[in-house]
Amino acid sequence: MPKNLPKKWVRSAKPFRMALGALIIQEKLGVSDRETVEQIKENFYLQYFIGMSAYSNDSPFEPSMLVYFRKRIDKNLLNQINKKMVNNFTEKTEEGEDGVIKNRGKLRLDASCAPADLTYPNDLGILNQARKQTEKIIDSLYKNRKNKLHKKPRTYKKQARKDYLKVAENRRPSRKERSDAIAKQLQYIKRNLSQIEKLINAGAELSSLSPRKSKMLLVVTEVYRQQLWMYENESNRIDDRIVSISQPHIRPIVRGKAGKPVEFGAKISVSCFDQYVFLDHLSWDNFNESRDFKKQVEEYKNFTGYYPLSVHVDRIYRTRENRAWCKERGIRISGPPLVRPPKNVSKENKKQALDDERVRNAIEGKFGQAKRRYRLNCIMAKLPETSETSIAITFLVINLSTLLRQVNCLFLSLFIHPYKLGFLLDNYIIKVDIKA
Repeated sequence: MPKNLPKKWVRSAKPFRMALGALIIQEKLGVSDRETVEQIKENFYLQYFIGMSAYSNDSPFEPSMLVYFRKRIDKNLLNQINKKMVNNFTEKTEEGEDGVIKNRGKLRLDASCAPADLTYPNDLGILNQARKQTEKIIDSLYKNRKNKLHKKPRTYKKQARKDYLKVAENRRPSRKERSDAIAKQLQYIKRNLSQIEKLINAGAELSSLSPRKSKMLLVVTEVYRQQLWMYENESNRIDDRIVSISQPHIRPIVRGKAGKPVEFGAKISVSCFDQYVFLDHLSWDNFNESRDFKKQVEEYKNFTGYYPLSVHVDRIYRTRENRAWCKERGIRISGPPLVRPPKNVSKENKKQALDDERVRNAIEGKFGQAKRRYRLNCIMAKLPETSETSIAITFLVINLSTLLRQVNCLFLSLFIHPYKLGFLLDNYIIKVDIKA
């Protein structure tokens, strides 16, 4: 880099407080990158929150900087911040009279999916997108070729588009029509890939392609291999199947939920206790969440200093291995035992099972809060690392909201007598019900 550059050309690094604060503001407001900058520009409270010393009408940074903020602050760092923040407000570990730390608290575990922002994939649509990308790569290689006498190869893009739309615009195409359309698109892609190879042999350099197009060429080649194998073997399944050209890291996650049996995004495993929620495992490939059970309980012990008194999970976690492991440590795991259910169930067991389900509903509520109030239901980031940051920042903001609610309650308790506070809250709830 040349020395003594003009000051207006030099871009200084933004403080960490500004980067993290901007991501928290965006997640809390649920707005785009451009709208986040506009909100900070107009609100002096938000400017103070990100560390600015004085109010300014100028934008603190460009909207594109939020992408670099997500790359700079990864999910591991956000998880550390989340645990450190909650640890400062939790109770310290106390030993019993005999010097043994007893089990305390209730731990809730569950898994979910964070869907990405993409259309529902189908084989014909993916092949059509791959064909378009090969045509763009051919144009770039031909433009930057060394041998100017080489003739530009034909791609038959108009005919290929007609063949695609003939089936895509049909509401109910037959199985044979769809299979024939897929075969034609595979032929077009095969021809384009061979033309790319000829251009490279004729003097066109792959280094002339941008990094994005170079990556896209690898993705298209893999898509062609997968779709060709499925077509020849008459199968709809293959390992590490690519369902998006622009986001090749996304995999289909089979959940079996009503209305959405398959979701496309990252699978997450989460733990919840004392109204706080933590992201324990994130993967773009499907995994069995029961294998993370022991690790999550041990992380709870490392965080609090003691094992939980009970763990509230659904059926997939209740394996024999996990039950035996909990029994050795004096942990009660929710749910019926893995034996034939008795004919007559006592009232105490029924009440215990009902209470366990009520306790476990708290983590379902956290997922609902993350997907309805915040943006976990549709991750707008495109890169894998920025998507992981967007997912992790959601749980950080949820815990911040929980802490703020608790601080507000403590602040009110300093000025209002507990009985008067309860009376006012009861009257407020009654008035709200009457108005509703």
